Amino acid sequence: MRIYDIILKKRYGEELTDEEIEFFVTNASKGDIENYQITALLMAICFNGMTERETATLTMCMARSGDIVDLSSIDGYTVDKHSTGGVGDKTTLIVAPIVAALGGKVAKMSGRGLGHTGGTVDKLESIEGFQTTLSGDAFLSQVNRIGLSVIGQSGDLAPADKKLYALRNDTATVDSIPLIASSIMSKKLAAGSKGIVLDVKTGSGAFMKSVEESVALAKAMVKIGKAAGRDTVAVITDMDIPLGNAVGNSLEVIEAVETLKGNGCEDLTTVCLELAANMLTLVTGKDKASCLEMAKGAIADGSALRKLREMVEAQGGNPTWIDNTELFPKAEFTYEIKAQADGYISFMNAEKIGVSSLLLGAGRNTNKDVLDFTAGIILNKKTGDKVMAGDVLATLYTNTESKIPAAAKKFNEALVISSDPVKKQPLIYLTVN
Repeated sequence: MRIYDIILKKRYGEELTDEEIEFFVTNASKGDIENYQITALLMAICFNGMTERETATLTMCMARSGDIVDLSSIDGYTVDKHSTGGVGDKTTLIVAPIVAALGGKVAKMSGRGLGHTGGTVDKLESIEGFQTTLSGDAFLSQVNRIGLSVIGQSGDLAPADKKLYALRNDTATVDSIPLIASSIMSKKLAAGSKGIVLDVKTGSGAFMKSVEESVALAKAMVKIGKAAGRDTVAVITDMDIPLGNAVGNSLEVIEAVETLKGNGCEDLTTVCLELAANMLTLVTGKDKASCLEMAKGAIADGSALRKLREMVEAQGGNPTWIDNTELFPKAEFTYEIKAQADGYISFMNAEKIGVSSLLLGAGRNTNKDVLDFTAGIILNKKTGDKVMAGDVLATLYTNTESKIPAAAKKFNEALVISSDPVKKQPLIYLTVN
């Protein structure tokens, strides 16, 4: 078998066999296929697509290219959540404790932020002492003991995806639904949970800009998950506006804590409860309406907040920072963005707001960049809100004053203020199961 023949076959839009896909993934992972040949096949897939069978096979081959996490020693139903990425998306910090407080077993591996999207691991590391690296035994033991652990992704989890994604990112072959679906699901399948809930973002701050694209991606991933024997559900949620009011690592942890205290803003609370209810439906077998009430109850009685505190303490973090968020370090410099005219915020480009936060030091352009955990943005106004000239729209936070002008410029580019009221977008579009 030759990679040349596989490239040629897909170039003509023909369907690859399971054996051809396995040959490609195995040899690409080992370095036995040249990068230019890998990218040639990726480009052919971008142009000609893949069938459901091809996509499922590609996903499973990528998942098997490294470690498959064995969660069989965990007593109970293991359930995972994955977001396709966004701005202000701190849902794991809220949803995972809710589900664990209600009997689910959340053994979660999360990533770091890159570009305009944030990463759960970075947010957790803004808590004093919190360890995102645990041994396999310690990880499993903690989930058995308290029902919850969130750690960084293993270096051996789906290494074929790391290889392919780096080349896709460099060669403009990222935006292919089969390649996106296989990339996400290979890691989720390798992570081992029985149930998977996918939060598929749509809008300016998401990778998929339209609802139609997001639905197509969601359907592809749900089919892959079910074909692999996993209970899989996808929820299409809005990312035309940052989620919640905080963007940036410690700022988002503080907002997550406030949400678990029952003081969260409406959009963040609504999305988190929807995701938690879908996870609990898989865990308990109950209908979603009942699970939604259960999730609300875990916030109301404080059990979800106690579960977050328990996880922080179990992973070496200082739990008093959860008790009193005033203990989080504060940025040295702040800057207020003010409205220049009366009107209504008719549009917010979430991606540009994410870039503004990055410019303040809250994000990375490359994996080697060092984060300023205190940096970020607090939003005072969002799409649909009425504003008056002089109103504070947002406050920027950073420890490097020289970063403020570029970040403020980028933030102002993200907003459109018009004279007429605008209708707010739905937060949750639909569920795919």
